[in-house]
Amino acid sequence: MPRVLVFTRTAGYRHASIPAGAEAVRELGADHDFMVDVTDDTVLFSPDILVRYRALVFLSTTGELFTDAHRRALESYVRGGGGFAGVHAAADAEYDWPFYGELVGARFARHPHVQPATVLVQDRDHPATAHLGRTWTRTDEWYDFASAPSARVRVLLTVDESSYEGAGMGEPHPLAWCHDVGDGRCFYTALGHTAESFAEPEFRAHLLGGIRYAARLAGD
Repeated sequence: MPRVLVFTRTAGYRHASIPAGAEAVRELGADHDFMVDVTDDTVLFSPDILVRYRALVFLSTTGELFTDAHRRALESYVRGGGGFAGVHAAADAEYDWPFYGELVGARFARHPHVQPATVLVQDRDHPATAHLGRTWTRTDEWYDFASAPSARVRVLLTVDESSYEGAGMGEPHPLAWCHDVGDGRCFYTALGHTAESFAEPEFRAHLLGGIRYAARLAGD
């Protein structure tokens, strides 16, 4: 059975939603025929261990996480065909490592307070968005990024900046995307700040689709 690794290490702010997110991925795996391991231990980032996994899920990881050896192992894993799915604060890590910026697609810059907003579904021909309509209204922490990844990635979701207070990125404002890095498939969603997110059916389907895409358990 395919196996996915959920990585939860933080060296900066630690989101209270991480336990709920890890449990949600475990439940999704049980329901959709993939095994899930959860760790915050970087010792697993070695070539002989990473090869066991179809995809890695970075669940709100923050700060500087890895030694140079861990970095080499992760880059080799992805470029060699491994999958990566970043969730929310995965964009708030490893700022001095250029490959990680390429992997996630954009760097976190700032956010306003948690509030409702309207998500615009830009691409419904993807496992992470096929279940959604044209718009999706929900409550989250709406990230601004240091620069838009739009020219480098396939944008799946954007947020309507007129639908909430404190937006500072400008339109279009991407929230979720996918792209290839070497032979690896990468997915990122900025959603998932709150523990409640991981109980929402629409968000769980979004997360599942992203993981299955990264792990090559679903189409593109």
